[in-house]
Amino acid sequence: MARKTPRKKGPGKQGSGKRAPKKAPAKSVRASLDKARKGKAATLKPPSRQRAADRKAAAGVTPPWTPAEIEEAFHRFQAATEVPKGELLHNDPYTLLVAVVLSAQATDAGVNKATPALFAAGPTQAKMMALGEDKVRDLIKTIGLFRTKAKNVVALSQILVAEHGGEVPRSREALEALPGVGRKTANVVLNMAFGEPTIAVDTHIFRIGNRTGLAPGKTPLEVELKLLEVVPDQYMLHAHHWLILHGRYVCLARRPLCEKCLIADLCKWPGKTVAA
Repeated sequence: MARKTPRKKGPGKQGSGKRAPKKAPAKSVRASLDKARKGKAATLKPPSRQRAADRKAAAGVTPPWTPAEIEEAFHRFQAATEVPKGELLHNDPYTLLVAVVLSAQATDAGVNKATPALFAAGPTQAKMMALGEDKVRDLIKTIGLFRTKAKNVVALSQILVAEHGGEVPRSREALEALPGVGRKTANVVLNMAFGEPTIAVDTHIFRIGNRTGLAPGKTPLEVELKLLEVVPDQYMLHAHHWLILHGRYVCLARRPLCEKCLIADLCKWPGKTVAA
């Protein structure tokens, strides 16, 4: 589903040269953030009730969110972190593309341990090609599936030079034609490198979409399309990172930190009780 790229915020008054002042969070938002920071946002039900709640969420029967609740949730994410940042180390669109390819079935932290040496030796497509598959493999051998990934990194570098003039393409179709690049990787690159309002559904976003009822789906694509449908336009650019970071550090797979969740009172997961 096509979405419009969010408008960039301009200066406060035309010709004044000053930026518009940041709006302070509403009182209700501040209260929610305070509860989350104090660890008093919600309490978990017993483990058996949590497991039953996860089964219910996986079956897609969690109550849906209202548009007002979705607006409120992303307003809180924005109030807590206005501009969220991705955690993969990179220098430019090319090194971002390589880092995301390497991150498949691996953690960002694990990838970040290997890429400084890799990018020092092969910062461009030409230099990466000169390294060759064997050297790249040695530099990334701490990352899972390193043999296949080394082959893909060298191959995609060759294609970028031969077919794209050494530039990372800005279309999903061209990105997905590269070795080791699927829809999720393409969405990350389009979002982080080119500012496109895409959402890359990883395990964290897939879990949040289903557990909370925000965007239920049986596949990552279903969750992605649902998010594109429900997330308000003004939050689309950063929605990807707000949700990933929330899943990585708060809405954990085994034991979600509902007591620190800034959207606990909005979440539809029946495995927790919202604190008074």
